Amino acid sequence: MNLRLRTPLALAIALAATGASHAAPPDVGNAFDPTSLDTKYKPCDDFYDYVNAKWIAANPIPGDRTRWSTFDELREASLKAQRKLIEDPAIVKAATGTIEQKLGDFYASGMDEAAIEKTGVAPLQPELAKIAAIKSADDLARYLTDAHARGYGGFFGFGASPDFKNSSMMIGYAGEDGLGLPERAYYLEDKPDYVKIRGEYVAHIEKTLALAGAKPATAKQDAQWIMALEMRDAKTSLSPIEARDPKNQYHYVSVADADKATPHFSWARFLAAQGLSGVQGFSLSHPEWFAEFDRMLTEVPVEQWKAYLRFHTIDDAAPYLSQAFVAEHFDFNQHKLRGQKEMEPRWKRVLGAVNGSMGQALGQLYVKENFPPEAKKSAEELVANLRLALKARIKKLDWMSDATKAKALEKLATFTPKIGYPDKWRDWTGLSISRSGYLDNALAANKFNHDWHMGRIGKPVDKTEWGMTPQTVNAYYSPLKNEIAFPAAILQPPYFDAKADDALNYGGIGAVIGHEMTHGFDDKGSQFDAQGNNSNWWTDDDRRKFVERIDKLAAQFDGYVAIEDLHVKGKLTLGENIADLGGLNVAYDSLQMALKKNPAEAKSKIDGFSQDQRFFLNFARLWRTNTLPATAKVNLNTDPHAPGQFRAIAAPSNMPAFAQAFACKAGDAMVRDGEKQVKIW
Repeated sequence: MNLRLRTPLALAIALAATGASHAAPPDVGNAFDPTSLDTKYKPCDDFYDYVNAKWIAANPIPGDRTRWSTFDELREASLKAQRKLIEDPAIVKAATGTIEQKLGDFYASGMDEAAIEKTGVAPLQPELAKIAAIKSADDLARYLTDAHARGYGGFFGFGASPDFKNSSMMIGYAGEDGLGLPERAYYLEDKPDYVKIRGEYVAHIEKTLALAGAKPATAKQDAQWIMALEMRDAKTSLSPIEARDPKNQYHYVSVADADKATPHFSWARFLAAQGLSGVQGFSLSHPEWFAEFDRMLTEVPVEQWKAYLRFHTIDDAAPYLSQAFVAEHFDFNQHKLRGQKEMEPRWKRVLGAVNGSMGQALGQLYVKENFPPEAKKSAEELVANLRLALKARIKKLDWMSDATKAKALEKLATFTPKIGYPDKWRDWTGLSISRSGYLDNALAANKFNHDWHMGRIGKPVDKTEWGMTPQTVNAYYSPLKNEIAFPAAILQPPYFDAKADDALNYGGIGAVIGHEMTHGFDDKGSQFDAQGNNSNWWTDDDRRKFVERIDKLAAQFDGYVAIEDLHVKGKLTLGENIADLGGLNVAYDSLQMALKKNPAEAKSKIDGFSQDQRFFLNFARLWRTNTLPATAKVNLNTDPHAPGQFRAIAAPSNMPAFAQAFACKAGDAMVRDGEKQVKIW
């Protein structure tokens, strides 16, 4: 069952033009408060604390969070804005079948605690009965096929995405998805933290099964079985670093060859059940894991499989069930695993569920209130400025041949920028939502969304689709579509402020735009061409030089100690770190281009700081973060983003412009020169 909550963030601002000439320094208002700087620290020694130490001390992590940061400040305000939309009395009167009715009723069903408490685990009984009816390995394979068709999923994932080798067409992708812990190391390594978490996980399994009615002895036995099954699964699962490699993400096979690879699981039958009878092939990634899955179908006892399916069905649905299930789910997944002290209030959790199921529909309402259409034009102009700067940087690279530069410039020229929100909204016709039955609504949305995804397979890629909702405080680059997207919600302070000077805006949203552009040329994005196909457009010598340079950056991050004796994983975070370094350089160049048009502003100081200094100050401000130790440890193992304190300093320390701006000298911590300096894009 695939009902895990995903909680998008939200908020937006009306975006005005940036980079324009000013007859005098702009009215920056409170865009950057110089008293927020902690002068106990020197910018050349500890730039992160110089910029953020006061904020960190004054902003402890709220009890219902695992982290508090710039993103989380925006999220907190955004959730309130979303709540206002979805609790508007007018939404109760919305006509049946409208997105307003569906959103309002979904939310209302989640807020009806009395009804949810009354039904208990009853809404899951039909699914648990299907699991109980499994008698053989063939029954098990048929159940998994049927569960996917109904939107539950199970043990592996199956979705739609552009074909790595023909990015204009959508194909199916099957991938591993059977572990309950964050990644394989939690099962296979005997570090004290992992051993402790494994014990707590087994206890959580036992408690969850008991809540659903299992006898104590049965729950205890099943918990041991489930851990043993997942331990075996983990042995062939990819590590997070391995999972980043495109070679491990794509393995196209014909349906006949897929059936040969898993003789005990029929992919022809599976695809037919998903409404995909005419499909000739799909990606089965990665083959070693699916070979082990096939062996497990017959080698693992059926009763052990049934215990696994029962638990994950209940655990995945727990946030939609009565309070006892909600509390137990929180206690392990958020409290024990990540250190969170308090559960989020119910309205936030329910809003997260609505976003996870109908996020684009909520986004359609959101932009009407928060993001005027004319804002797109201003953002598009800013993207164009950054594109020009990156183009100039590529042309000036001294380590890349003209042949590879031509391919890189071709790719840059075909970038598709998306700003604010989709030009075409998704149709929700056919999804039935009522004001009663929270879990039933979630299951209906799961089925609807699954069918929508399946309906895209075998068809041309719809380039109007977005990979994020408008209310998400984030941005992304898609190598398969060669597109960069900036949802409405990120176009606000401290990323963008219409009243701020160019330096703050280029150090904020400019660095974000440059970051996403550089993803097209990071260790992964650089393996996709201008059309979005996974193909090599490099000369061998240029690729060798590129790898040497990015290896230096990986080593730089390997050297950062995040907590206790745990280091950042340079290979896991490499793509983001390349994008940070390239993006900040591109944004800085864009700022210089803007200042050339206005020499008076270029020479002026605001609050005693030059434009270059304010550029770097705002960049560092983006990464201020307080994180719970337990969450920090999980993130080091699974998150492709390095901790904020290192993102704030790593890229600037490789830039001579930073050293010049703050008069840093060789030997200062913020100066990486000579062989230590990393220069890529």
